[in-house]
Amino acid sequence: MFRVMFHEPCIPPNTGNAIRMVAGTGCELHLVEPLGFDLSEPKLRRAGLDYHDLASVSVHKNLEAAWAALRPERVYAFTAHANVSYAALEYRPGDVFLFGPEPIGLSDEVLADPHVTATVRIPMLPGRRSLNLSNAAAVVTYEAWRQHGFAGAV
Repeated sequence: MFRVMFHEPCIPPNTGNAIRMVAGTGCELHLVEPLGFDLSEPKLRRAGLDYHDLASVSVHKNLEAAWAALRPERVYAFTAHANVSYAALEYRPGDVFLFGPEPIGLSDEVLADPHVTATVRIPMLPGRRSLNLSNAAAVVTYEAWRQHGFAGAV
């Protein structure tokens, strides 16, 4: 369906929560190294609960390797510095939702990558820096899935 990508994630429970979210939505999670943790860390395992076997999770050595494996048509990079709201887009299966590392977000270099179709934001009240990484990924994923009638859901 949709592909969630965490570029150089740092906090194990966020990735664990995302594993649980992609297992529940039928999406894929792509992690781009270096990771700030080992995938066997207890905090990551606990956050993902028993969903690890139900989730599609891939680890890529770097962003170039991720692009080569995914061959994406559209990549939406999420940043607090964008002007376009995630709710203004019409998502298509296969879209990649790219999120940056906690707490700094995506670098200017990643945002300028030619694979990035658009930079997008999740609206917040003024003076707030960002949402939690796994929460941001869930907000976007569920909006995209909603637009497709929650295909496959019960």
